[in-house]
Amino acid sequence: MIRWDGFADYHGQHNERPKPGHLVLNWHEPSNRTQRVRVVAHTCECRDVVYELCHVAGQGFVRRTDRMEGTVRETAWTSTTVALDTFHRILLGQAR
Repeated sequence: MIRWDGFADYHGQHNERPKPGHLVLNWHEPSNRTQRVRVVAHTCECRDVVYELCHVAGQGFVRRTDRMEGTVRETAWTSTTVALDTFHRILLGQAR
């Protein structure tokens, strides 16, 4: 049996603040092209803005949820490799 109270202080990955000259990503309204989306990785839920690396049928994109504004946006759907690179850049503060 797993005791979940032992994980109370666990946080997921925190993305760094945007660095000077960071890549400015184009964010779009969610496309709703499919009912199933696999979230492969995500940033910590303790922040107001959460980023998720998503895969669907061999394609990938990054989803951005801003709880303060109540908005959900996505990058363009692309190869999973490019989506993973974009997600890593967000984590490192190289893209936003």
